[in-house]
Amino acid sequence: MPLVSSAAARSLLRIADLRVDPTLDEICKDGRTIKLEPKAMQLLMCLAERGGEVVSVEELLDQVWKDVVVSQDSVYAAVAALRRILGDDPKSPRYIANVVRRGYRLIAPVSPWAEPQADPTANAAAALPDKPSIVVMPFVNLSGDPAQAYFSNGITEDIITELSRWRLLAVRSPSASLRYRGVVVDTKQLARELNVRFVIEGSIRRMGERIRISVQLVDAETGSDIWVEKFDRGVEEIFAVQDRVVQTIVSTLAGRVEVSAAERARRKPPTSLAAYECVLKGNALSWDDSLGAAEATRLFEQAIELDPGYALAHALLAVMFCRRWHNDLSSPGSVLEKAYVLARRAVELDDGESTCHAILGHLCLLQRHYDLAEQYTRRAVEINPNNQWNAADLGSCLVYTGESEQALTWFAKAREIDPYFDVPWCWRAAGLACMNLGRYADALLRLRHARGRLYSSVALTAACHARLGEMDCARASVATCLSIRPDFSIAQFMSREPFKNPADAEQIASSLRLAGLPD
Repeated sequence: MPLVSSAAARSLLRIADLRVDPTLDEICKDGRTIKLEPKAMQLLMCLAERGGEVVSVEELLDQVWKDVVVSQDSVYAAVAALRRILGDDPKSPRYIANVVRRGYRLIAPVSPWAEPQADPTANAAAALPDKPSIVVMPFVNLSGDPAQAYFSNGITEDIITELSRWRLLAVRSPSASLRYRGVVVDTKQLARELNVRFVIEGSIRRMGERIRISVQLVDAETGSDIWVEKFDRGVEEIFAVQDRVVQTIVSTLAGRVEVSAAERARRKPPTSLAAYECVLKGNALSWDDSLGAAEATRLFEQAIELDPGYALAHALLAVMFCRRWHNDLSSPGSVLEKAYVLARRAVELDDGESTCHAILGHLCLLQRHYDLAEQYTRRAVEINPNNQWNAADLGSCLVYTGESEQALTWFAKAREIDPYFDVPWCWRAAGLACMNLGRYADALLRLRHARGRLYSSVALTAACHARLGEMDCARASVATCLSIRPDFSIAQFMSREPFKNPADAEQIASSLRLAGLPD
């Protein structure tokens, strides 16, 4: 099975908050992998190689479109499309700036990718886990149609999600295995680098209404196959195949006594394959791009129309409305209420889906239902203890309920589960926890991971500098914050920070005021 070699991994780049893999035409943003068109990646690399210098339209034509004859309009369209994918505003760019009558330049910092270090509160894992440890490699798409990659990727992530529910297994996150997609690497080397004993490899070929899936479970220590099976089924049987794969792996590695438990506890599959595909397609889009977010919303709504009982579709649609409320300060409370109703319905439909509980917990927090927020986020961790998002969601909840020390432990747990977990809101929440504890220097260490990606993190950075007496730095951060969000006010900012304890809220508000941000 094709995997990424260590040499290929070294070609990865960090462009601001992006993890960029030129060999696969992929970027990772906020924990989500986005596939670029080859020309879009070439355009991005051409700008990155010049390190902030202006690159003329003529140079871009020569380097990116050297094999075809196109006009300058192709460059303009390609830059506009790339900006949409990155969520970059041409009027206030974070990545690509337009230099009038000269060309474009990449204003985001570029450096070789270095895997993020774990949170300082976390302990680095070194020894092999004391329970069966496993990684599920991305299933290879053998359909001959690159557009079907969303399907094979979705199957892979669903299998990982189901395996992660079992406390008797240590399951590596999808982001860990994605690093190795590309060229061949020795299974023993792979296991050594990921600190696992067992590896699952597979492939999917879709032919009209038929699918052919091949799966093998390998003991990396010996290199021998423990289990190999091929499935040739109707495409509507994909959920039964997933169940078979999960049950076999659990019974093989954790003991056959787990099979009956697995049967009872697994989440409910959708009844419509078309609805399932809508969710996979929606998840594969960039939600930071307004067009991508709109299309994802449409796809999740379509999934619910096709299968009104599909819990995950309800939960993800709730996320889209919640994001709309977060991103637009003028959004009415009815948008948040709609998200809450959808999330509550998701849990009613499937009490065994951890993502539904985590999303409902977050929305309960925003509605100031603190006991329910903690109840649902803790339930998400109980259902799927190996999911880094669930751990981070619980940590975020605890920041606002006044348990910041415990919150930092859960953020560290998320990074322990997935050392590549590099999501801006998580770093922001960890920074906020440190601020609650009066540890402003520690807060800055965390906020710098999210700074430039979230205007609110820049505001909190200004507050930390002010508390430390670094007023020049505070003023610079205030200027940056106001350039991103000219209508910023402390009152509006704090209205969306759901602190349970008034003293915690006042500490943050007074820190923002000390930095010089407007009331």
